[in-house]
Amino acid sequence: MRSLILVLLFSSFLFPGGAWGKCDSRPINPVTDICWQCIFPIQFGGKLTLGNSQGQVPVENTSPPVCACFNGGSLTIGVTASFYEPARMIETVHDAYCFPSMGTSMSNPQPGLLNGSIDDQDVSGGSQVFQQAHYYILPVFAIMDLFVDFPCLEQEGFDLAYMTEVDPLWSNDALAFLINPEALLFANPASQLSCIPDSTAANLGYPLDSLFWCMGSWGSAYPLSGTISERNATTANAGLAARMLFKLSREMLLWDTASNACGPVMAPIWRKSHYRLQIARPVKGNDCIPIGRSDLLWGSGKNPPGGAGPNAPDNFLWILTRKNKCCIGYSP
Repeated sequence: MRSLILVLLFSSFLFPGGAWGKCDSRPINPVTDICWQCIFPIQFGGKLTLGNSQGQVPVENTSPPVCACFNGGSLTIGVTASFYEPARMIETVHDAYCFPSMGTSMSNPQPGLLNGSIDDQDVSGGSQVFQQAHYYILPVFAIMDLFVDFPCLEQEGFDLAYMTEVDPLWSNDALAFLINPEALLFANPASQLSCIPDSTAANLGYPLDSLFWCMGSWGSAYPLSGTISERNATTANAGLAARMLFKLSREMLLWDTASNACGPVMAPIWRKSHYRLQIARPVKGNDCIPIGRSDLLWGSGKNPPGGAGPNAPDNFLWILTRKNKCCIGYSP
């Protein structure tokens, strides 16, 4: 009997099961899980506006009505158009290797070591939340054959483009500091005092792009890791989703599609007003959330503690709606 117990004990280490975390969800449905109102407003020529997005219209409107672009040696002359495209999604999960958008999970090679956590007493006396994050390419318009005449739509296929479980920088603030030393200037109480105007702007409309180290009511954009100082789980996960955007921008992996009508450009300093989030898991919301808007305005009941199945708590899915600017015209 003792030998049998030893064999079972060693087997539990050699073949870890899925009891370390509960990953209940269902695959994303682009028809029902996406807030289609968030693609508005659509503008043509910088003037004609179609629809609105819950009254949230960005102040920026400096695009000239006429555009001219060279692409592959040919000249395109036309009018500028801008809209918000649901082209990416981000998961922020408590259970490592849990993929709520695909309704599945992978076996964790280090069971229990990469999972999220909540530390109720950090060095400042507050709380710290750690979550893993996954970044997906989600070409919704291409999947559904919408706006096929727009030349600037996402052309890549569905793909899991980034996962933090295999990124040591995400789980270690000191390592993240090595490639982003400017965190020393911004991740401190003095710099965070300057974020009060950004928080106010995000709650009333859109955040201030000039305060790139701020995430409004969600805290600091630094350090670029998976640990954030926040007591509320919904706010913390929104902040980590936004921080993932900033991290990918700093690493030149996320290009800005709204600064140039002729094509995307590298933007190591992100423009927060070009991005909006929509929560899709655990509970779908219908708000187009600017970076930094307080969850008091959109987060009620979105992370129920007693949820089950696709509504299981602490594993979040965010639809990223990015601003896209196009030159729609004629190539002679």
